[in-house]
Amino acid sequence: MNDNVTGQLPQLPPNSTSPDDLALVQRHAGHVRERLEHLRQHPHVQAICLDCGDTLVDEGTEIKDENQVVQRADLIPGAADLVHELKRLGYKLALVADGPRGTFENVLRQHGLYDSFDAFAISGDVGVDKPAPIMLHTALKALSISETYYSQVVMVGNNLARDIKGANDLGLISVWVDWSPRRSKIPADSSEIPQYTIKQPLDLLAVLEQIEITLLTGDNG
Repeated sequence: MNDNVTGQLPQLPPNSTSPDDLALVQRHAGHVRERLEHLRQHPHVQAICLDCGDTLVDEGTEIKDENQVVQRADLIPGAADLVHELKRLGYKLALVADGPRGTFENVLRQHGLYDSFDAFAISGDVGVDKPAPIMLHTALKALSISETYYSQVVMVGNNLARDIKGANDLGLISVWVDWSPRRSKIPADSSEIPQYTIKQPLDLLAVLEQIEITLLTGDNG
């Protein structure tokens, strides 16, 4: 598997909401969608696990109540398009996120994304945060994916110590979303080194194309 492969879509500035910038990314993503749709006729990726904060949702916009439950927040540009496209392509989606369930119900329902997920592993329910293995085990058990196929599951998140380490420890394919300045960008050790790095949500489509080709050809070099 290639280390630190970055998606090749045009890059948005951090926190950019420019319609012109996003339209450029979406046009390029359209070409990737066509190729990825062809690859999905013979799918190899079993599921995609997604973190939420600073992966789909901009944590800097969160409005919380007195119990620290997020009531509403903005999405990262392109996040909604990504989730809808992954569903259209037929990927199984699991939300694997740290925090109270109410946070994710509120924000994902706000943007019409909650029902796009096939399974949920939320630390407020499970009782531990990532990178505890039970978080991913819970999500993948709900999707009826056995450990035999963990190497064909993608975990996408912004936190090296939680998302990337959790994925790497279980043999999943790790994709780091390097969008926010709010988390460390330096791996503490080899277990926190992502296999792929993207700068914005829609970059995941190009990375999935690479992953699907790698799994199809068996080329992990």
